[in-house]
Amino acid sequence: MLIVTGANGHLGRAVVEHLLELVPAERLGVSVQDTEKARDLEQRGVRVRRGDFDDAASLAHAFEGASRVLVVSVDKLGEEGVAQSKAAIEAAYRAGADRVLYTSHQAANRASSFAPARDHAAVEAYLEACGQPFTSLRNGYYTSSLAFHIGNAAQTGELAAPADGPVSWTTRANLAEAAAAILVGDNPFDGPTPPLPAARAVDMQEVAEILSEVTGRTVRRVVVEDDDFIAHLTGRGIPAPFARLFIGTYQAARDGEFAVTDLALGRLIGRPPTPVRDALRAEITPAR
Repeated sequence: MLIVTGANGHLGRAVVEHLLELVPAERLGVSVQDTEKARDLEQRGVRVRRGDFDDAASLAHAFEGASRVLVVSVDKLGEEGVAQSKAAIEAAYRAGADRVLYTSHQAANRASSFAPARDHAAVEAYLEACGQPFTSLRNGYYTSSLAFHIGNAAQTGELAAPADGPVSWTTRANLAEAAAAILVGDNPFDGPTPPLPAARAVDMQEVAEILSEVTGRTVRRVVVEDDDFIAHLTGRGIPAPFARLFIGTYQAARDGEFAVTDLALGRLIGRPPTPVRDALRAEITPAR
């Protein structure tokens, strides 16, 4: 049986939908915290069980009979998030899974300025230490995250943000499709996959140009100092730790950590990944 965790979330649910196109529903199981939210999957023949990364007994039940488990990374940072991912991985192997897949990041690196990348690197090290077959999906940076960076630039005409570097923004939909393909594949990647970003990286200057094209109004890129941007964010009520995390994203971008591109994602889904221009066009209504 193929098990997907976090199937009530955006990525996990999208992976399950793709899996339902590839294998019979009775071969699929999901591990979710709230089973009521997954009743529609149960009605379609998917096994739905409660699985809480802080509750080993629930994970043992959720992973029962698993051959492969996709552990979707949690939304918590630091030691807590790493510990939860480790607990899920351990439970999957204890349940008899012959391979664990984990949604990592293209920038996974213990020395990264981007806090999630450090966490992903720690989880990958744990997977390696387990000595069991695993696949770490080196996913590109979600295009959906770009909305927070853009803010209301389309309305104000200014995209104000710290100095940055190219980012190969990647849609969650493309990554979900790739994860499903790897999960059912006969020859899954051993260890970390090649990077799985879009085929092209863009910086905020180009994002501003795309916004101008899509909205029909000029959007100007304005570079601000890191400290000034932190002050701006905290002034809007954003907690200081999150503001510093946000700045870490720009520092990592300046270091080129998100600039990597690769053809692997396109090969997995059978077509070129969705460009950031198309993703933004789908999200933004052009000015009239």
